[in-house]
Amino acid sequence: AFTFGLGGLTLFPMSVGASTVLIEKASPPDLLDAVAVAAPHLAKGDDARFLNAVAVKTHLKLLSYNIQVGVASSRYRHYVTHSWKHVLPHSASFSNLDRIAHLLNDFDIVALQEVDAGSLRSLFVNQVEYLAHKSRFPFWYHQTNRNLGKIAQASNGLLSKIEPSDITDHKLPGFFPGRGAIAVQYGQAKNPLILLLAHLALGKRTRMRQLAYLADVANQYKHVVLMGDMNCELDSQEMQTLFNSTKLICPTTETSHTFPSWRPFCKLDHILVTPTLKVTHTSVLNHAISDHLPVALEIKLPQDVHLRG
Repeated sequence: AFTFGLGGLTLFPMSVGASTVLIEKASPPDLLDAVAVAAPHLAKGDDARFLNAVAVKTHLKLLSYNIQVGVASSRYRHYVTHSWKHVLPHSASFSNLDRIAHLLNDFDIVALQEVDAGSLRSLFVNQVEYLAHKSRFPFWYHQTNRNLGKIAQASNGLLSKIEPSDITDHKLPGFFPGRGAIAVQYGQAKNPLILLLAHLALGKRTRMRQLAYLADVANQYKHVVLMGDMNCELDSQEMQTLFNSTKLICPTTETSHTFPSWRPFCKLDHILVTPTLKVTHTSVLNHAISDHLPVALEIKLPQDVHLRG
């Protein structure tokens, strides 16, 4: 079983065959706008039932972003001078999140790293839920890997405009607990699309173990995307071991650097795919708020993967 959040108030039933409109508050003007949006998708049959009239997805736009809990960095010295912001709330956090939300809205599925699920430093706001509301994602999920109570809720996050059929948490191996991955399944059980969202450790030996674990998961499926902050480059030993033990490939170039955001010279953030998924576009976005830049990728879905959205 799994749980997911709705990025707003559901005005129309979210069930098979229903059209769903999500808004943050249902004032009369909002209700009129919602009806206008929903009307083209409502069935016109004699029984007036809601039918699934949403177009079949043929492409997916994916994004992976380490948002550093909404802390902006533009110099190395900020790791010291802004370090208090990783413990205490600061006035710019929500404006930074709003800027991030504006970027995310253009994508179908987003993997987030270094988000807070609700603690003192985020003013007890779940940043995944906040971004889901702001970016109009109907489905969101967070995985808290370091629960420090009121001090910090260090998490990975998922934002999705398509309903997952299953979500599984994986605790990644390591000398110290606190790293995890989210396995998200889309489509039918026979040939699903599997997204693995991960944030790996800083140490090489631990990353080797974590990538070996993820390789075992990836090898169980035909259509796989592995995305997140891997904390290592494509030519590293651990990444090369991953490529040799799976069918995963990296469609981006080694010059697509993501870190540090103000003067990137290395690529730590990756979106890897199996050859069954045709990549139509890749890019690293110039969106320097966090110390990482977001990496984007668009894929064409194979014929045996059926998604609606």
